[in-house]
Amino acid sequence: MIMTPMMRSNWIPTVFNDLFDTDFMPKANCTAPAINVKESDKAYTVELAAPGMKKEDFNVHINDEGNLIIKMEQKQETKDEDKSVRYLRREFSYSKYEQTLILPDDVKKDAITAKVEHGVLTVELPKLVEEKVKVSRQITIG
Repeated sequence: MIMTPMMRSNWIPTVFNDLFDTDFMPKANCTAPAINVKESDKAYTVELAAPGMKKEDFNVHINDEGNLIIKMEQKQETKDEDKSVRYLRREFSYSKYEQTLILPDDVKKDAITAKVEHGVLTVELPKLVEEKVKVSRQITIG
């Protein structure tokens, strides 16, 4: 009886392709908006890419735990009606996104601002300014 070596390198990629690339498990076609977070001496800045969105499509708030919640929702409906054949066609587009950001302790939560400009939501998170207490003083000799 002659034994031949098994060729294992060829079947492994095929198994994974067959397992994950089927009608039973379609590839996810979901993309989340890109987020940038910047820090300066005075504030943190959160930028969220949202092309085509308006300020009415956003909800930005702080929850009971003190976390920043950014919600984005856009609904579009287009109706084309042809009176001669009495046919109604509807096309729906729906986008929804929610992100929770845990804020650092040094954020001044009552001064947070947000704006939408050129397809970018910008949230400014000002830092608390620590006042330096002067420790120098005259000591009275008793």
